[in-house]
Amino acid sequence: MNLWTYRHRFAVGEYVFNVAVKTGAGRMESKLRLGDRAVAHDLTLVKTAADLRNHQLVHTLPDGRRVEVEAGPVGSWRVGIAVRVDGVLVHESHPGQPLRYPDWMRRQMEKAHGATPEEAALHAVRAAQQSAQWERNKWSLFADIGLGLLFFVVAKFTDLTTAALIGAAAGLSLVLVQRYVKVDLLGGLAMFGVAMLLVSAGVSRVFQDDWAVKRKSTILGLLTAALFLSDGALNRGRYFGQRMARYLIQPGDFPRLSLGMGGLGLVMASLNYGVAAWFSTDVWLTYSTFGDTVLVMVLFCAVLRFAKPRA
Repeated sequence: MNLWTYRHRFAVGEYVFNVAVKTGAGRMESKLRLGDRAVAHDLTLVKTAADLRNHQLVHTLPDGRRVEVEAGPVGSWRVGIAVRVDGVLVHESHPGQPLRYPDWMRRQMEKAHGATPEEAALHAVRAAQQSAQWERNKWSLFADIGLGLLFFVVAKFTDLTTAALIGAAAGLSLVLVQRYVKVDLLGGLAMFGVAMLLVSAGVSRVFQDDWAVKRKSTILGLLTAALFLSDGALNRGRYFGQRMARYLIQPGDFPRLSLGMGGLGLVMASLNYGVAAWFSTDVWLTYSTFGDTVLVMVLFCAVLRFAKPRA
């Protein structure tokens, strides 16, 4: 599964080269192209710490010069290249920064694959689960992001009420589309999401002003928090907690997961109220589309730690 492609371009005299490095779950693939022609290729399937190596792409020019391209990680999140011609360094995508896998990644691989056969097998099973889970959930994630961007764009060109109604209509249309496609567009909380869309559209339609639309997220956040907290406290997380757990690789305690999500909802509802009350509509719109997503991701990590089953 390819997660990201890093592209670099460089020239050796009149010859223009392009390098594409594809990274994914347990693999890295590099291709060197001269113009439209592929001239070198390297591939690693990462199964042990010994497989964490830089790629070497070599091509000999018509005049006999040897072009060597080394591709490898720069830190934890980037991939760079270093180019040598007849052994002389002529180009670096990240000057002065070494191309090497970070120590934490090597330690993680050594811990996973230098362990007992049972532990290594468990690591392989979890890796396969992560890949399968991404394939199952990615379309619902894309749909959520698309709805958020739609709301942002429509609000910029019209007003918040129109954006809320159009967003609700688009969300409801996904329910119809879901009947005719095999991929999961709505995720494990589909019916809950539909109910929230109906409430959202109702609030926007009745009040029809920016004040109501901006505080709609606070109202829905409090409602969501109440449902999750009730599920955790009174139903031991057997509804919302159990459905949230389908997205997790690690085991999750259903009651604690529901309670944690309820607490997250309270925090986000309070933050939305503060931004809506004390800042401009443009600031609120940017925050609600982009800022709160980052905060939710950070707080969700805290919820996962809270929901981790006790030994």
